[in-house]
Amino acid sequence: MLDQLPPSIREQLDVLLPQLVEGGVNIVIAIVILVLGLWFAGRCRTWTMRALGRWPAMDEMLLNFFGTVVRYLVLTFTILAVLAKFGVQTASLIAVLGAAGLAVGLALQGTLSNVAAGVMLLIFRPFRAGHYVEAGGVAGMVKALTLFTTELATPDNVQIVVPNSEVWGKPITNYSYHPTRRVDITFGISYGDDIGKAMQIIREALDADARCLKEPEAFIGVISLGDSSVDIVTRVWVMNADYWPVYFDLMRGVKERFDEGGITIPFPVRTIYNAADQARRRV
Repeated sequence: MLDQLPPSIREQLDVLLPQLVEGGVNIVIAIVILVLGLWFAGRCRTWTMRALGRWPAMDEMLLNFFGTVVRYLVLTFTILAVLAKFGVQTASLIAVLGAAGLAVGLALQGTLSNVAAGVMLLIFRPFRAGHYVEAGGVAGMVKALTLFTTELATPDNVQIVVPNSEVWGKPITNYSYHPTRRVDITFGISYGDDIGKAMQIIREALDADARCLKEPEAFIGVISLGDSSVDIVTRVWVMNADYWPVYFDLMRGVKERFDEGGITIPFPVRTIYNAADQARRRV
């Protein structure tokens, strides 16, 4: 059938058919490379996270970070291999991408600062997922840390997303870093009450609560003489997770023990004088 075609057309087909076959084969190979590259990138991420997860010091945020980096590296090589099958000069492409990356980097300095801050946070790890921190002017439990943002959740479960540059550029207060914390509570008693008895009642309340640690030893002492009360400060060490339960229970428990022991907690009293009545009294 091809023999019936004019010689000029046959010559063109003889040239085009090998090119079409070669192009079709390259397309099929490129698709195979792309599919395998996508699959292999996901597997490399899983393998990386599994291997690094065996280290006790490696937390979830670092696992996700390194796994994502490995995945994108594999995807980058995959895309370069696919472009090479289509005859694209990858060396020149890399140079063009480098120049474009420089231009984009200058235009996105704020975004890149978030990336740099995210890397610093992942390396130095001032907090981990599950820690309650105050960072970037907000407070909450750390849910996730990405290259761009840090996700927090407030105690009432409101999501807060903070740019990493804000987190890294300001002081970070981590309330969950140490295993123990000190509970500080100040109780005010009347000037006519027995200070020693009040301190003994507080001591009994601390001894009755098993969550209050024996070491370091709790401190109870008069911290100030207020306008209407003698202020007794109580400082006791507890496990981090017991901080708020112990705080609330001590506030209630000591108040109830004060009532049973006849210790009164004074409240401010304001006396209002009527100017007209005072004038009449002078007359």
